[in-house]
Amino acid sequence: MANTAHLVRRQSSQNLNPQRSLDRLEMKELRGRLVVENGNNSMSNSYGATNVAFDDNSPNTKSVSVTMSTVKIVRKRTLQDGADSGCKEPLKGPDKDKKCEVMPKGAMNNKEGDEGSNGSFKNKDKCQVAIKYVAKTSECKVSLKGESKQGGKGGGSKLGSGEGKQVFRPESGEEERESWDSKLTFLLATVGYAVGLGNVWRFPYLAQKNGGGAFLIPYFVMLAIEGIPIFYLELAIGQRLRKGAIGVWNQVSPYLGGIGISSAVVSFNVALYYNTIIAWCLFYFVQSFQSELPWATCPNVYFENGSYAVEPECVTSTPTQYFWYRTTLMVSEDINTPQLFNWKIALSLAVAWVLVYMCMIKGIASSGKVVYVTATFPYIVLIIFFFRGVTLRGMSDGLKHLFTPKWYMLKEPVVWLEAGTQIFFSLGLAFGGLIAFSSYNPVNNNCYRDAIMVSLTNCFTSMFAGIVVFSIIGFKATMIYERCLDDRNATLMSLFGTSALEPTALPPEGSPITIQNVNGSLETIFMPVLPECDLQKELDNSGSGTGLAFIIFTEAINQFPGAQFWSILFFLMLFTLGIDSQFGTLEGVVTSIVDMKLFPNLRKEILTGVICLICCGISMGFAHGAGSYVFVLFDNFSGNFPLLIIAFFECIGVSYVYGLKRVKLDKVYTDQAMYSSPMASLVLTDSSQLTDDGFEKFADDIELMTGKRPGLYWLICWKYLSPLAMLSILVASIVEIAMDGSGYPAWVASKGTSERHEWPVWCPVPHRVPRAHLRAVDPRRRFMQVRGFNWRSPVSVDG
Repeated sequence: MANTAHLVRRQSSQNLNPQRSLDRLEMKELRGRLVVENGNNSMSNSYGATNVAFDDNSPNTKSVSVTMSTVKIVRKRTLQDGADSGCKEPLKGPDKDKKCEVMPKGAMNNKEGDEGSNGSFKNKDKCQVAIKYVAKTSECKVSLKGESKQGGKGGGSKLGSGEGKQVFRPESGEEERESWDSKLTFLLATVGYAVGLGNVWRFPYLAQKNGGGAFLIPYFVMLAIEGIPIFYLELAIGQRLRKGAIGVWNQVSPYLGGIGISSAVVSFNVALYYNTIIAWCLFYFVQSFQSELPWATCPNVYFENGSYAVEPECVTSTPTQYFWYRTTLMVSEDINTPQLFNWKIALSLAVAWVLVYMCMIKGIASSGKVVYVTATFPYIVLIIFFFRGVTLRGMSDGLKHLFTPKWYMLKEPVVWLEAGTQIFFSLGLAFGGLIAFSSYNPVNNNCYRDAIMVSLTNCFTSMFAGIVVFSIIGFKATMIYERCLDDRNATLMSLFGTSALEPTALPPEGSPITIQNVNGSLETIFMPVLPECDLQKELDNSGSGTGLAFIIFTEAINQFPGAQFWSILFFLMLFTLGIDSQFGTLEGVVTSIVDMKLFPNLRKEILTGVICLICCGISMGFAHGAGSYVFVLFDNFSGNFPLLIIAFFECIGVSYVYGLKRVKLDKVYTDQAMYSSPMASLVLTDSSQLTDDGFEKFADDIELMTGKRPGLYWLICWKYLSPLAMLSILVASIVEIAMDGSGYPAWVASKGTSERHEWPVWCPVPHRVPRAHLRAVDPRRRFMQVRGFNWRSPVSVDG
């Protein structure tokens, strides 16, 4: 490591009493140990195998700057008692006064009586092991001073050669951690995890709602100060400590262990309802294999006398709305009346969980193969839809509506709030999935480059998806607008014989007018209500989330020739977008439980199956009439606030706490090694040289991994800007709910539309507080008064 290193002889567990075993576990390096590896041991060249990460020949360890002054720290200890030293047997006879030291595994190749393979030595000449740390060149060398019986210098081995090969072994003494098959597999898994449903069905809606092209300014600002820094932080700390979220934060400090537990709990909750979306996509995917799409027309209602009529609820709404609310969800009036169990969605949920388990049964070994399809297929479909969309009539209107900048919107704090929220959740921060994925990387992986690459890929995917979505929404809006004009003109033609009438020339609605029938007779009727045709209104009615995917987009697909083909492609794309995000979310839970060793005798594939089975059982709570309302409850509150709090404390932990535990432990353990510990022959530490700044220690570790030290920009983001952004979003969200309330859209069958209902009192969610109680403390209002902004509440609430 950058500031300290421990060379500890491996001993069998039977030679260690419980206290020594506990000490050994506690004093493991945060990433691994510096050991001298016997040249006869084979080294795998595959990605993720044990790496010669700090070899002088490694391109990642050239010319590193370290905060310590140029110093060579050497601490030597010679054990007097052969039994305690770990010799194979106590020294007897004339050799009893000779000094015996515990040597590292394979440190010297001796042919006369040594046990180099297991690290035990009999009587040898005095040999002192010294670890030299030369700060300016960042060389961490192991030299063996003293002659062996063969007369060779133990330290004469060349690094990287077959003799005395220097490695940075993860978790020395434990099972090797599984690793990604290749760098490409890791990148695809991470991109698949980060690029999810929100990129397709939320970003386009937020962009057109919050200023069009102007929204890209707060979007990329939040990406720079919040998204990439925290993404980089999670990749780096997972790769450094090679554990899941719980293990990582508990190792940084026992007081931060709650961060990892919170991430695992939130990931578990999110996995429950996220797989419900996958189940809905599966249901629509299967329903697409019909000669006519079931949401293309309204169904008929048959009576006992053999007559039939079109379903009134479908006529009041639209065929796509009716199929979504009535056929798919079997929706009830509100969250308090679940009504019937929805066996179709229950079956889809069971299939979805089986598919997730089959893809994760072997951990990253199996999911790493699946992501080659699930991470690339959405891009193929988006490209296909892009070329289809740019050929549609009205495409230009949709893209113009999406990207036309409304600069005045930048003065609205809600725009910046929603930009920060979208960046945070679209990258999948604070779930623990990124930490779990990066923990399977080799120590010398360039996590900095990965963070930049994946974050930018995620953002540009959102923009590309926005182009695709609004080219098709522009087509849909144009079709509805033209149909409306045709109906309006037909009405005017039947009444006045012409459709070229200005609105001001038309009689008021409901006023009596006289018309001439075909036979020449006159008739007095009342002026009918003419439809209002507004293209801009249709473009604004783009919707987001499930409304965009299952109502608006399906309505547009109905207009395509070969609609079944496009429907199959679209919902298969949504399925793949969702399932590889589910891999990362659930991996954060599984990896944390495995690292905690709660069930040490339970194989990982069985543990994964048990977790999927439990999740499947709980998720049946979404398979009834009120299931969609429960889904909204989970979506709004199970992840939003907790994830913001988790990300805030992640920044605080790395910036101010990281490394402090090790400074304290190094000092304690040095005293034990000098006076009482039989398990260590050499401990190298100088606590006075170590900084108390968590960021500096974290920067040292990143420098060791990537060969490049994080600069001032990352210091400012991790210490100040990112926590401030998290705190601002959290406070603004809480104030908004307190002032404007929070509710869910309930379907009203008689009106064929949804209305906002307040959450019942039994729901554990924040409720609205009268504005008069918060007027004096509303930070949004105060801020905008100072800046001279015009405060306009988006929702009128009770004073």
